[in-house]
Amino acid sequence: MGAWVVFEDEAGQHLRPAKGRTWSRRGRTPVIVTGKGSGRVLMAGMVCVKPGRETRLIYRTQLYRGRTGEKKGFRAREFAALLTAAHQQLGGAPLIVVWDYATTHHAKALRKFCDPNSDWLTIVRLPPYAPDLNPVEGVWAHLKKSLASLAPSSIEDLIPLVKNRLRHLQNHPDVLNGFVTETGLALEPP
Repeated sequence: MGAWVVFEDEAGQHLRPAKGRTWSRRGRTPVIVTGKGSGRVLMAGMVCVKPGRETRLIYRTQLYRGRTGEKKGFRAREFAALLTAAHQQLGGAPLIVVWDYATTHHAKALRKFCDPNSDWLTIVRLPPYAPDLNPVEGVWAHLKKSLASLAPSSIEDLIPLVKNRLRHLQNHPDVLNGFVTETGLALEPP
């Protein structure tokens, strides 16, 4: 079909770092520092695979400060914009989007976008509770592990760190291929 297989998932990162290893001088207990404040960096990412082409990572971030009335995640409009941007960045080729059963993914507003664009957009849902089949989960694990030893002081300091790590992954398709291989899915035609 000449289509890109696009795996999509969302995640978030807050100021409290993930568990990681640290060191200190013998006999001195290390002091763990965490930032102050609430909020999180929201992320939506796509690992895009097509036989014969380099694996690509396309992502978007949003800031959630924890204020009343502020949206806590990506909504249908943001997903529609992300899918449209991916379609354009991947040369206008058809997309087979593979994602989970998140509430937003089957919202009426998103279906209103997907149905008229069915000439280039096909949606495939992962089985429930199957994060091991989505290579984007590997992206999130890699990202969070790389942030484990950092202590940003505010949510505004965390955003450039997250974007920097994701840009780094964009430039390393071999790492992205490892995340795809880890799923055990065969993407080559038989």
